[in-house]
This record gives sequence, structure tokens and C-alpha cells, in this order.
Amino acid sequence: MTLDAVVKSASGVGRKTAFAATLAVAFIAAATIAGAWFFQIVLEILPCPLCLEQRYAYYFAVPFGLLVAYALAKGAPRCLIIPPLAVLTLVVLVNAGLGAYHAGVEWGFWLGPTECSGTVLDLGKGSLLENLDRVKVVRCDQVQWRFLGLSLAGYNALISLLMAAISGWGIAALAGKVR
Repeated sequence: MTLDAVVKSASGVGRKTAFAATLAVAFIAAATIAGAWFFQIVLEILPCPLCLEQRYAYYFAVPFGLLVAYALAKGAPRCLIIPPLAVLTLVVLVNAGLGAYHAGVEWGFWLGPTECSGTVLDLGKGSLLENLDRVKVVRCDQVQWRFLGLSLAGYNALISLLMAAISGWGIAALAGKVR
């Protein structure tokens, strides 16, 4: 079945818009994760603990967005589509908040979590020199890469806001508020 046939099977302009919006969110999430892995593997910019937490929303949005798009294509009723779209919107909005929080930590507006922003002192087993050789702490309060004044955390906040707006647009289309 072609994409045109799938979209046509979803009756009404609102369903088509919601279908497109849901696929767009899944695609943006997949592209963002691919970009994050590119920065990590190819450019060797290692993620801090907050960066890794921000990826959870994207890992959720890809399969969940595709599942909602599939349900739309199969003609699921609006009452079964709007709540999952609302969940998707909420997840990416929370992620936008986490990205803004992380960017604020990087700018020094507030303190970050102690596991990646505070002092590191764990003598544990072995000598201090052995422990120092093994431990690589990526700090949450130090920007590793910046473009046009924004760090990756700042871009995460913007991308998450975009995804929330798109999924909200899908909800509005299903509710008949936009086309």
C-alpha cells in the first residue's frame, strides 16, 4: 500500500493532518537521535547524564508516533487517537523543559545534578591514580559544542518544542479546530 493510499484511507482532512503530524514527530525524533549518535560516535562528543536522559523522549516518540500513525491509517476513532497524541505532546513538552533546564545549568543560571555538576570524589577500591585512569566524567555544566550561541541542550529544547507544536496541531486537526 502506498503512502497516498494510506493517507486517503484516513477519512477527512483532520485525520490526514493528524497522520502527517504524527509521522513528522516520529521522523524528527528519529533524525534527532541519529544526530545525537553522530555527535557521540563520529565526533566523539560524549553525552553527560542529563543528555542521556533527554534522549528518552526521542526513544519513546519514534515507535509511539509510528504506532499512532498506524492506528490513524487503520481508521481508529478519534477518541482512541487524541489521548495518545496528548501523551506524545506531554512527553516532548517535558523533554523541552529538561532541555531548557540543562541549558540553564550550562549557562550557570542554576545548579545541576550533583552526579554531573558537583565535585567528584570516590576513592573506592584501589589507588587514587588507578581510579582516575578509569573514570571519565562528562560534566553537565560544561558545554562541549555550541552553534549560533546554543548548545545541544538548547537545540534539544527547541526541537522538543517543535515536536510538541506539531503533535498539538495533530490534536487540533482531529478536534476539527484546524485543517
